[in-house]
Order: sequence, then C-alpha cells, then structure tokens
Amino acid sequence: MDAKDRQIIRLLQQDGRLTNQDLSEQVNLSPSPCLRRVRLLEEAGVIQGYAAIVDQRLYGLPVTAFIRVRLERHGRALVQQFEDAIRQLDEVMDCHLLTGDADYLLRVIVADLEAYEIFIRREMHAIPGIASLDTTFAYGVVKSSRTFPTR
Repeated sequence: MDAKDRQIIRLLQQDGRLTNQDLSEQVNLSPSPCLRRVRLLEEAGVIQGYAAIVDQRLYGLPVTAFIRVRLERHGRALVQQFEDAIRQLDEVMDCHLLTGDADYLLRVIVADLEAYEIFIRREMHAIPGIASLDTTFAYGVVKSSRTFPTR
C-alpha cells in the first residue's frame, strides 16, 4: 500500500459516498486508475465495506457502558465459549482483548439504565466463566473518529 492508497482510504473513511469522479479528482488520478485502486483495496480486504454512521442517541440508544470483563480461567474452551457468546450480543458494539487486570473491554450501548440491568442479568450473567464485570458509564464524547491517522 502506497501513499496514494492511504489517501484514497482516508477520503473514503471521511465520506464513503464519494463518487469515483470526486475521489479521483481529490487524489489527483484519472477515474479508471482510481477505481482500479479502490477495487484492489476491497479485494485485498483493506476496505472491508461501507456503512452509514448513525447517531446512537437519535436512534434511541443513548447510554454507553464500558465493561471490563475478567474470566475465571483462560482455558481454550472457556475463552472460545465467552467470545462466541459476546459475538451474538447486539448490544456489544466492540470487544477488545486486553492485557492487565481485565481480560476484555466491551463497549455496550443501550436505551437506559433499566435496559442495561436487563442486559447484564439476562445476557452477561448467562455466560459461563466470568469472574467479574466492572462497568464505567460514559456521560459524553470528546472525540469519535473513524479516520485513521496519516502517520
């Protein structure tokens, strides 16, 4: 991947609805080579898809919780079972494997605190092998970027 590919990616991250004509003008390429580069980036899996960016509050899910999860054990079967269960939960937007005291960090979105309680009691408590859950609620967003840094 060269600097031109990175420029294309950055522009598409900022606006995935750019036409090939507009994109090619902004990266200073003719339309055919620009489209060819985009297709190659898609085929290589660098560009994995395109999606609408939706305001979670206006959608009706204003509460964001970050949950640190610690497992009782780290055996292959238990870890696989936990990760498979997490992948099935629509409320879990992101799940990151961590170093340190917690094993995972989840970003969960829900409508309100009652919905969060139901999520914990019905979904998280049903997953075997969880030793602890530690939740922090976000009460604002300072920065949310979907555009990779250029460095």
